[in-house]
Amino acid sequence: MPSDKPPALTCWLLDTRTFWPGDKISQAAPEALQLISQDEREHCIRKYHIADAKMSLASALLKRLFVFKTLGIPWKDITFGRKRDPKHGKPCALLPDGKPAPIEFNISHQAGLVALVGVQGEGIELGVDIVCVNERNDYRVIDQDGFDGWIDVYAEIFSPEESWDMKYNVYPFKLLDGTLITPDILGRHDRCCTRDQELTVTLPSGEKRTFSSDLLIDAKLRRFYTFWCYKEAYIKLDGEALLAKWIKKLEFTDVKAPEAGTVARCSTLGSWGERVGDVKVWLKRKRLEDVKMEIQAFEEGFMISVAVKPKGMFGEDLAKWEGLHLEEDVMEVARKAARKA
Repeated sequence: MPSDKPPALTCWLLDTRTFWPGDKISQAAPEALQLISQDEREHCIRKYHIADAKMSLASALLKRLFVFKTLGIPWKDITFGRKRDPKHGKPCALLPDGKPAPIEFNISHQAGLVALVGVQGEGIELGVDIVCVNERNDYRVIDQDGFDGWIDVYAEIFSPEESWDMKYNVYPFKLLDGTLITPDILGRHDRCCTRDQELTVTLPSGEKRTFSSDLLIDAKLRRFYTFWCYKEAYIKLDGEALLAKWIKKLEFTDVKAPEAGTVARCSTLGSWGERVGDVKVWLKRKRLEDVKMEIQAFEEGFMISVAVKPKGMFGEDLAKWEGLHLEEDVMEVARKAARKA
């Protein structure tokens, strides 16, 4: 008899930054490599940087763990294929008879973190993406061409309206002393696109406050990565890469960057920041009412976006993230499952 209980959304986060130390993944993680397929193993070993190899290996383990726990398929019999297009289609799990398994999952990794979202059932589409705001040297281009010139680099990804929004619209941000600068307080300084400038504003109290435009550019940069994270999560939900022909026609409005969490400490995984879930999604100027998206900050530099279709499947708050420990939550289960097989 069918259950009226809504399906449970699995949301796992695995931090690989402190695991498998060394220069070569083949030497750092020989046991873990034996728990995935030959093709996946070779894919990991081919990675030039071990940080990338670790994320690829962790991704392969996580999706196997999800299939094993959800469907109970023996570890050795778990295989993967692609939906629709055998080369470029969205990855999917296969049943032992070769048919697509009745589950949906999606994985993203960036700067050492690996995220998986998954659900058992059919007719559900999921997408997830991680961005790290501080990973690249974006300031080099910004200092050379201005923030507006830096945004223009991505003209093939974002619509003219999105580009303008990112360049000149600013949500409230805090100064180093905690003072909140709102758009009304900022005024026409919202047109500033260069760093290392002194900006002076008048607070509601009448007090003048001068601060570096670096803080404004950082707020704009964080919002750019929010746009990027939303866009890629939706495209991964749909199953196409960033080269989708309709990518510029996929637009986001009411985009607010989530407030950052706190930096990771020795004794913790890190701290979650703000969760934002009221973005509007448009495709070819039509509002998409059947998709739900949210984004949440993690530590000071990460953001993770989740996209779900159909909307309303999991309630208002989509992702309830569970931090997994590599040895306790992944390797121990995989060892036991492999032995039983």
